[in-house]
Amino acid sequence: MEYVQERIATLHDLGGSGSTRTTAADRDLDGPVDETAVVVPMTGREHGSPAAERVLSELETLDPPPAAVFVPVRAPPDRIGPFREWIESFALPSRILWCNAPDVENLLGDAGLATGFGKGRDVWLAVGPAADAAEYVVVHDADARSYEAAHVRRLLAPLSMDAGFEFSKGYYARVEQGQLYGRLFRLFYRPLIRALAADHDEPILDYLGAFRYALAGEFAMTGALARRLRTPRAWGLEVGTLGDAFQYAGFAGSAQVDLGRHVHDHRAVAGEAGLEGMSREVAAALLRVLEEGGVEPAYETLPDRYRAAGERLLEQYRADASFNGLEYDRASERAQLERYAESIAPPGPDRRLPRWIDAPFGPADVLEAARPWREHRVDPSAGD
Repeated sequence: MEYVQERIATLHDLGGSGSTRTTAADRDLDGPVDETAVVVPMTGREHGSPAAERVLSELETLDPPPAAVFVPVRAPPDRIGPFREWIESFALPSRILWCNAPDVENLLGDAGLATGFGKGRDVWLAVGPAADAAEYVVVHDADARSYEAAHVRRLLAPLSMDAGFEFSKGYYARVEQGQLYGRLFRLFYRPLIRALAADHDEPILDYLGAFRYALAGEFAMTGALARRLRTPRAWGLEVGTLGDAFQYAGFAGSAQVDLGRHVHDHRAVAGEAGLEGMSREVAAALLRVLEEGGVEPAYETLPDRYRAAGERLLEQYRADASFNGLEYDRASERAQLERYAESIAPPGPDRRLPRWIDAPFGPADVLEAARPWREHRVDPSAGD
């Protein structure tokens, strides 16, 4: 058990095994659940999956229930009907948004926002209506097979304290099948931040380095902050959110919360759909955030400095794994460092979505366009 604080407030679960105290997971944490909209993004592969079933079943147990549960879904036309029926089979105040519906594509196209899609765009489509429907917004993934409803209360707990917190992020251990996971964070994000922090002292680096699992998909925020997010369209969502949280909430307004240990679905490393492809999106979002924070990376030498920082971390991971009796494949982890190093480059054009306070349409327009069904409309002039 540890209780070390970071530059941001770190809320630990100090109960622990054998303690006489009640753990945060078991305690009835204060949190404004009934004033909260929960956003759970899904794709077609989550339909009926054990992890997504657990997430929705756990959300059913929240008492009081959340104000709304928004489920932004990306699925083909022949799957959205069954998806809707499955979501609505749970006793939840659910709102399903079909993120690739034709009317959504038209809405975005007319606003000049049609280029690019992914998890970030889907979450952005839901965050606007969520912030419109409730005082607080919680976002989390649907792929955690260890998910508990208490995670919502934990994420909300800092926001309900009389301490001025506006943003809360979850962190957790990724130890599964006798080995360390959380590979993209451990092997890409962390060494890249270390390499840059060795040569720069801008506060944004301290902020990004303070999060124990910066790429976790679990976070909560006030509705006011949610309306100010400039969301990357794909896998850079989590890092882009941290950039805006730094700008608007800062060190004093941010907290991170212990969510215990998570068991997630895993991705392959290679390919655009794997961690290699994700690393390019994360790199672009991270380096853009850093540039906006005053960091001027020396891109020609940064890959080598990243590799050097990664090599030092590999030895630390090896020692930690050995201490805990875990398997550790150093050759595989080094090979991942090499793959991820290829992602380090200037971030390119800024394709983030606008803040909802600046959006060219409103949440009601999204709700109308993203309905997972469409009634047949009769032209009133027909037959005249």
